[in-house]
Amino acid sequence: MNNVVSVKNLYKKFKVKIQKPGLKGTIQSLLKPEFKISEAVKDINFQVEKGERLAFIGPNGAGKSTTIKILTGILYPDSGEVSVLGYTPWKDRQKLAFKTGAVFGQKPQLWYHLPPGDTFELFGKIYELDSHIYKKRVSELIELFEITPFINTPVRQLSLGQRMRCEMVASLLHNPEVIFLDEPTIGLDVVSKKTFRELIREMSEREQVTILLTSHDVGDIEKLCKRVIIINEGTLVYEGQVSALKRTSMKSKIVGVRFGDIPPEDLKLEGCKIIKRGKYGLKLETDSEICPIRKLMDYLIGNFEIEDINVADPPLEEIIGAIYQEGVRRET
Repeated sequence: MNNVVSVKNLYKKFKVKIQKPGLKGTIQSLLKPEFKISEAVKDINFQVEKGERLAFIGPNGAGKSTTIKILTGILYPDSGEVSVLGYTPWKDRQKLAFKTGAVFGQKPQLWYHLPPGDTFELFGKIYELDSHIYKKRVSELIELFEITPFINTPVRQLSLGQRMRCEMVASLLHNPEVIFLDEPTIGLDVVSKKTFRELIREMSEREQVTILLTSHDVGDIEKLCKRVIIINEGTLVYEGQVSALKRTSMKSKIVGVRFGDIPPEDLKLEGCKIIKRGKYGLKLETDSEICPIRKLMDYLIGNFEIEDINVADPPLEEIIGAIYQEGVRRET
């Protein structure tokens, strides 16, 4: 195993002020504040291999940001071991900064009133890049992310999609080995999202950059990552392949059926229900533990004139939502 990120038994607690309701409670909170201990991260363990693209997701308040801040050295844990590229982040933050990059969809790093090219030059100085190496590197990235037409346009005049491409270039100038992506496609239109994901994937595969992605956009997860870690209430609740989520974490199937005649009013089959009705078709949801697909097929073909059948998994967002709600560890 060639792990570039290793997290073992990670814990982080915060002292949180208790806010009491009403005016009296507000005054009491100011004069005699009371606090409680909130466990943001509870015994998290995982590893990330070199060149891997890992989705690290969870609902708001799950502990994602706390974990990422520990990995980047912004916070230190109460206990546990963390290694990123062989460094302990909170002890070697400056050294680690020269080997990692970050793109935050809602926290731009480009100078708003300057062209992207000016920010790139500034970052080249900050990262102490040799002039020849900087020029070669920036030229490669400008070509890869196709930003030549607006490299000299002030950032304030760029579209969101154009700005995010420039954000990626800025984060990759120093040739980082690990890059953290936090909601990188937020606010982008469908076409821009597709383009941006393709560019990230191409960059990752070409340079073997390890990517840790946090996103609420299921499209980002499906298109960019092979493996996913889900945390909820500070605890790791799922770790496995994205493809395995649909096989192991949701027992239902969505079945589209087109009949040769008017569809029946009710199938009268336990574990199977009609969720949508059309003139000649039905969309069914079946619990595969109660009514396996083979049993459903035999029933339909044996009792009705069938023209077409399509079997699909539920949308990934439904599966992830179910894992959030269940809040228990799953094995793949």
